[in-house]
Amino acid sequence: MVDDHENKTIASETRAWANILAKNSRQFLESDNDNSQTALSSELKKLISTPLINRIHVYRLNEDSSIEYFSSYNKNHNFPAISDKIAQISQLSTIQYDENYLELIVKINQGQHTLGYLFIQSSLLEKQSFIKKLTYIMLSFLVFALIIAFGVSQWLFNKTNQPIVKLIEDVGQISQSKDFSIQLASQPYKELDILAKNINVLLLRTDKHINRIIDEHQHALSQNQALENRLSARTDALKESNQELLSTLEKLHEFQGQLVETEKMASLGDMVAGIAHEVNTPIGLGVTASSLLADKLNEIKVSFEDKTLKSSQLKKFLTDGVENVSIIFRNLERAAKLISSFKKVAVDQSSAETCTFNVHGLLDEVLLTLSAKLVSTNVTVSVICPEDLNIKSKPGPINQILINLILNSIYHAFEGLEHGTITINVMNLSDQLHINYSDDGLGIDNSVKAKIFDPFTTTKRGSGGSGLGMHLVYNLVTQALDGHIVLDDEPEHGVCFDITFPVELAAT
Repeated sequence: MVDDHENKTIASETRAWANILAKNSRQFLESDNDNSQTALSSELKKLISTPLINRIHVYRLNEDSSIEYFSSYNKNHNFPAISDKIAQISQLSTIQYDENYLELIVKINQGQHTLGYLFIQSSLLEKQSFIKKLTYIMLSFLVFALIIAFGVSQWLFNKTNQPIVKLIEDVGQISQSKDFSIQLASQPYKELDILAKNINVLLLRTDKHINRIIDEHQHALSQNQALENRLSARTDALKESNQELLSTLEKLHEFQGQLVETEKMASLGDMVAGIAHEVNTPIGLGVTASSLLADKLNEIKVSFEDKTLKSSQLKKFLTDGVENVSIIFRNLERAAKLISSFKKVAVDQSSAETCTFNVHGLLDEVLLTLSAKLVSTNVTVSVICPEDLNIKSKPGPINQILINLILNSIYHAFEGLEHGTITINVMNLSDQLHINYSDDGLGIDNSVKAKIFDPFTTTKRGSGGSGLGMHLVYNLVTQALDGHIVLDDEPEHGVCFDITFPVELAAT
């Protein structure tokens, strides 16, 4: 019996032959020609060029799933036909070993469709006989070669031992003394003499190479010293440049802080202008009504002094007086509310203290403060916020954030539009206050979106825009409120900001 390694080799060759023959058998199984069986048998004889294969069977799979014998191949008359292996297809799907041969069945496929099966039987004796012959030949050749090599080596050793020993000693002395200018003497044998001459050439080149390395080393030392001097000079210059850069950067940060404060005061100035305009109307109406009431009062006084006062005249004066006093009261009350709201918002803006407040009330105060701006620009603000939402946080930064966002929409988003809508949606989820701010304005250009929160980013460069509004909003959200703000890219029109920061719910 052959060993396991030889079995694996024969099995590998058998499987390779089975796949090749199965591939070449497909066209005959698909053919409806009556001579396809004979043609396949002839084709198998042409293809099989190895004595390893004893027998081949080809079975066809019919449409009714039945399997029938189709064609076969036998190596010679010493290998008579055997019974079909249809009943053993499942068993022989893996290689099965016998004492003198192995057997295997593989599928004949056309794409995903199975046309039939190919049975192959390979001899284990042919390979064993070939391997044994090859082994005997190799052993004989090896023994002969060893004998020849031993004899030649003995002869060469005897002939060349002394000159070689002398040559080795001379090379050893040169290596020990490291004087490569020494040359070896001529040798009695041509080959050794050539070797000695080549060694002399090598020694000469080695000596030149060592001298060149020494010179290059000295040159490299001088170059390194010069490089170190230049590097030291450049390092000193770089330190000075870095110091200047740090100083400039520190000044830039101071300047940026001043600009941010200026931006805060600018937004506060806008509110002051709006409040002044809004307060002017009710106070003007109050002044007009009080002047009219004073005139009427003088008329009544004159009539009373002249004793020409009529009851109808007094009744009309009382009616008009009540109406004028009502007008004066309503307008003064409206002005007082505006001033109170502005006062509260202005104080909150300048304060970063934590306190408890109602979110809906805070939004109402901001919108009341900006009502003049909103009315003059025809902008509607829709607020979605629970009225009983009380939180503990910093109202100042929230005020500043909302005012900056609303003013930004008024100045940029609704420029040139007849009407605009701003939506502010507020909710509390998992101790986080979520503010979704959106408008239906012109939107933000794609070239600006990526740097919307960077300082000095503005679309109104040269037209009064400082480019610090959204940078201020970003700093207030991330630093003062310890939250985060994201610009949503999804809306087709306008902008949408998602602001989230931690808060603590307060008892209502």
